[in-house]
Amino acid sequence: MNLSVVIPLLNEEESLKELHDWIANVMQSNHFLYEILFIDDGSTDDSWSIISSLAQRNPSVKGIRFQRNFGKSQALHAGFKAVKGDVVVTMDADLQDNPEEIPELYKMIHEEGFELVSGWKKKRYDSILFKNLPSKLFNWAARRTSGVKLHDFNCGLKAYDKKVVKNIEVSGEMHRYIPVLAKNAGFSNIGEKVVQHQARKYGKTKFGMERFINGFLDLITIWFVSKFGKRPMHLFGAWGVLMFVIGFGFALYLGIDKLFINPTGRLITSRPQFYIALTSMLIGSQLFLAGFLGEMIIRSKKNEARYTVSEEINLSNQKEQYSS
Repeated sequence: MNLSVVIPLLNEEESLKELHDWIANVMQSNHFLYEILFIDDGSTDDSWSIISSLAQRNPSVKGIRFQRNFGKSQALHAGFKAVKGDVVVTMDADLQDNPEEIPELYKMIHEEGFELVSGWKKKRYDSILFKNLPSKLFNWAARRTSGVKLHDFNCGLKAYDKKVVKNIEVSGEMHRYIPVLAKNAGFSNIGEKVVQHQARKYGKTKFGMERFINGFLDLITIWFVSKFGKRPMHLFGAWGVLMFVIGFGFALYLGIDKLFINPTGRLITSRPQFYIALTSMLIGSQLFLAGFLGEMIIRSKKNEARYTVSEEINLSNQKEQYSS
């Protein structure tokens, strides 16, 4: 199979048929052997009924329905697990991503050798104050923190080599940072393509201003995980030892001063150095313990259920193993 198109969605009943027909026309005109995989992230409208009817019309349409809303990252994880195409394209279901971009994205992966290509919505039709400016700030911080030189980390329109999606774990709210996850997994040939952004045609956005707050918090998380996720003792242990040594140094100074230099002076507990020493040693011990517990958790971590699928369409139960 040439191409898999993964579309996570939540309550997008108005746009699904139009989006399907548009993608199908692009696939047929470019002679792709393809699949369209809709992941219904707990929609409460008629989205799943429409996906089911589309699957009856077009055997290339497949679907996964979550029992409830688990989030876009979990939807992408389920889609990446199920896809079979050599090139995987992700896009949103709200018609703001243009399917006409897919052939060029496919070419950049299949012929030009990129492992991941991220779309860049250079000209946007969103609110300048509430979406464009926060998005620019967010992308600037992501570039500085991650070292991945992309202009639009959160663009839903991306293309991947199959081995990338089979070797990364998209969890929590990390769908914004899939390029960073790919880089951390060893896939460094990451490109960017300017893509057309279209105004939302139906409904309203499912994301508010809180997504930018969550995005910056996730950025801190992924920075920490990237550098210390597999060795938390290197961060917490180092700071813990430093703080403990500082506190121990103050305590040693106070002890020598009281015993040998100024035994008749004021009480140790009345001196500020005593509280600096006590606080530093306590913080140092706690940081060291945090690092130790982090190491123990990593070594004992087991797989946990991250979402619950209630229905599937046209998906086999066979599982394939991939490695980079």
